[in-house]
Amino acid sequence: MINWNTDEKRLKKEYPEEYKRWRITQLINYGLEREKLDTTFLKAHWTKIKDRLAPDKRKTIEWLIWNKPWQKQSDLRKSRNNFSM
Repeated sequence: MINWNTDEKRLKKEYPEEYKRWRITQLINYGLEREKLDTTFLKAHWTKIKDRLAPDKRKTIEWLIWNKPWQKQSDLRKSRNNFSM
């Protein structure tokens, strides 16, 4: 994934924790590209990451990791057939 509007080298050097949270958020929202999520890091930083995620993807991760049931919300898409993980 190429990110044209973020200086990744500087962010990684000056703010390593924020870079990790930013990176995992980018991977979830825009595609993993054959990478795997670090679930321990995701669980540890979930409160800071979850508000930056797309609603469908946030709900899917909550269901996969914590087995939290789906709840009907206005910001979720009607069909999740094209969602791939």
